[in-house]
Amino acid sequence: VQLQASGGGSVQPGGSVRVSCAASGRTFPNYAIGWFRQAPGKEREFVAFISGMTAYTGYADSVKGRFAISRDNDLNTVGLEMHSLKPEDTAVYYCAARSGSVSQAPSDYTIWGQGTQVTVSS
Repeated sequence: VQLQASGGGSVQPGGSVRVSCAASGRTFPNYAIGWFRQAPGKEREFVAFISGMTAYTGYADSVKGRFAISRDNDLNTVGLEMHSLKPEDTAVYYCAARSGSVSQAPSDYTIWGQGTQVTVSS
């Protein structure tokens, strides 16, 4: 599996944006997908995950109720809808894949996309 992130951009506080992750490979349903973000000078942090077959989801407390992760195993895509955005959501957003169960730890993910910038500013 290889991952390609897209979407993002600049948005005002309170706005919404969607980032997407397109995967190659026929085994995509076997992979859990996580979204992570990294702001300048900070460590990469967990945002959300979704399991491969059952689409079980989990979110960081900082985004719960504002972000929604989804996947389409027929199209090999995972999306992250982000609403009520705050300046502290500004970061490079990465999608990542791991074979097996979901995890919040970046070190558990073996395949990473290239990242896409989301900037929240007035």
